[in-house]
Amino acid sequence: MTNTTGATAYPWTPVDPLGEALHLLRMRGGFYCRSELSAPWGLEMPAFADSSSFHLVVSGEAWLDVPGSPPARMLPGEFAVVPHGTGHLIRSGPTAARTGRVDTLPQQMIGDHYSVLRHGGGGDPTVLVCGIVEFDHPTARRLVSLLPPVLRIDSGLGTASQILALMADEARRVRPGGEAVLTRLADILVILAIRTWVESDPAARDGWVGALQDPQVGRALAAVHRAPEGPWSVAGLAREAAMSRSAFAARFTELVGEPPMRYVARWRMETAAVALRRGATVAELAARSGYDSEAAFARAFKRATGTTPGAVRRRVNPSA
Repeated sequence: MTNTTGATAYPWTPVDPLGEALHLLRMRGGFYCRSELSAPWGLEMPAFADSSSFHLVVSGEAWLDVPGSPPARMLPGEFAVVPHGTGHLIRSGPTAARTGRVDTLPQQMIGDHYSVLRHGGGGDPTVLVCGIVEFDHPTARRLVSLLPPVLRIDSGLGTASQILALMADEARRVRPGGEAVLTRLADILVILAIRTWVESDPAARDGWVGALQDPQVGRALAAVHRAPEGPWSVAGLAREAAMSRSAFAARFTELVGEPPMRYVARWRMETAAVALRRGATVAELAARSGYDSEAAFARAFKRATGTTPGAVRRRVNPSA
């Protein structure tokens, strides 16, 4: 359940702050494409702000080339996430020509968010499932922002193998409800890819992700994430963490990289940005957040997020 501020209302109290963050990795909007390709082929995936891309090789092979990461060969059953909206290439070989932007090539529209693309030079075939998705909740967006340029999982990873097989089977032919099935399976695969990164990459033990896994600071972070508009203070957060005020403030700052109340203030505004995208007005959010005026709220919002409330609303509704 989600309330009108964009905060999540839980019917229970989660006991695992990192698990709670993974729970909020719900993909919103997006577009899915089954690509039937024949070598030589090359697809340019344009950059999309605030979005993530994924690719599943159903059959054949592909080479994924993402800035900041070496080109990688992908075989059937392998799944890759490009989390930062970065423009990248996927093609039949490491030197295959760049033959077209995926969003400008002819496609057969199956639904509003699902298409079939047929492209290539007539050689060895490859079938891909590709998607472009967004994450709305600020916890999910923060987690995604910390990921490396590419995440990969393959069919040898336990539970992932079953999900990958289901997704590949669904993508082999167009069937009623196929878009919904692919969307939900992709949700699971993205979570598995991120969980694999958390469990295997030393970088996931530091910073905000490391703080979520800390048994004391993690509890305070989860409390803020669940109720960002609460009357938080350093003392109150320290009680959540079962620590003294001074020890908590020092440990929070060390792990998260900023003092507790600065984090709370910024998190409130990131949550407000979600509410704006869902239709809340600046007046509503200013009153709910305890600001004397819309102007004061707008100044605080820009200070925390780098943009204005009006700009956020216009991204969703250009006439706003």
